[in-house]
Amino acid sequence: MPDKHLYEFAIIRVVPRVEREEFINVGVILCSIKINYLKCGILMDRKKLIALDPSAEIALIQTYLDAFTKICDGNKNGGPLASRNISERFRWLTAVRSSIIQTSRPHPGISENLEETFEQLFEAYVN
Repeated sequence: MPDKHLYEFAIIRVVPRVEREEFINVGVILCSIKINYLKCGILMDRKKLIALDPSAEIALIQTYLDAFTKICDGNKNGGPLASRNISERFRWLTAVRSSIIQTSRPHPGISENLEETFEQLFEAYVN
């Protein structure tokens, strides 16, 4: 019988005008602390973003999303947060904040195949 892994995931959102609370889903972050697994995937639909806010600074938002990915991946170019363990990185990335890049609250699940689960979540919430 395959191992089952407890995980948490959150949806990554772009909120171009925080005061309006409108957003588009742009990614998923999934974490399984027990097996040291942390992954995020991001795909920003520029047309949807411009529909929400024609004045959105796409290049700046992409820079923020790239930083998010670097921290998640533990990339040395991600600054001091990227050097933290996966639990700390996941908690920091999914902390409630009022900014252009936000996440949903984390949701738990159990999976036999985290890569497959990640792809299913990405397809369901982002594509």
